[in-house]
Amino acid sequence: MKIDTHHHFWKYNAAEYGWIGDDMKNLRRDFLAKDLRQALASAGVDAAISVQARETVEETRWLLEIAAAEPKILGVVGWVELAGPRVEAELDRFVPDKKFKGVRHVLQAEPANELMDDSKFNDGISKLASRNLVYDILIFERHLKQAIAFVDRHPKQVFVLDHVAKPLISAHVLEPWRRQMHELAKRPNVYCKISGMITEADWLHWSPADLAPYIATAIDAFTPRRLMFGSDWPVMLAAGNYRLWHDTVTRAVEALTEEERDRFWSGTAKEAYRL
Repeated sequence: MKIDTHHHFWKYNAAEYGWIGDDMKNLRRDFLAKDLRQALASAGVDAAISVQARETVEETRWLLEIAAAEPKILGVVGWVELAGPRVEAELDRFVPDKKFKGVRHVLQAEPANELMDDSKFNDGISKLASRNLVYDILIFERHLKQAIAFVDRHPKQVFVLDHVAKPLISAHVLEPWRRQMHELAKRPNVYCKISGMITEADWLHWSPADLAPYIATAIDAFTPRRLMFGSDWPVMLAAGNYRLWHDTVTRAVEALTEEERDRFWSGTAKEAYRL
């Protein structure tokens, strides 16, 4: 079985998706369940996990509605206002839905990323573990040191690092990202997605060789036991197509044992997200 642990849905409008610039015009349209089914089928991927793209509880509700009608969606990582006064009520609104698996806030967009150090935000994070919810960490590589301290405040919380912390692939820079990834991986409650990498490379001229040292580092640091496959579809369409990304990753992990590959393609996701 193969599970894509990271994709998005949206009904496009310029006001809510202002981050989709002129260089990403092919993303300026709706991406819905029928489009996902086509993408998964192009690479023989069996199922997926939907991840929030907007910071609204309305989107979380919408994603769960789509998931209820689409068997290929095994789970949803939604959004609630973790630093808000009604965080527990918002979480408990969604927890009864068996496909509600976790929460994400777009930390990479926070000014100076101070939210990871905010006491109210951390209090919100502390409400997740007792509800069996994962927290997805979305950061740039420059935030890794702060993310390590953030994770250390919550040793019983399951975390999933998105997009291998967005290293400087286009600049071919490995350090200090590589060292900090190994440090973060020492925390057994942290998993990592090999996802969202081609949009951190040169969109027009990237090659598998550009990605190789970053994928190798993730495998070495987290091992296949805590690594999982993701696409970041449809965002990744800015730099390639779904089948190309899938096949690139397939070649990158072909040296793993059969057991390790099974773990990478589905076993880790099933464990981390309680699928």
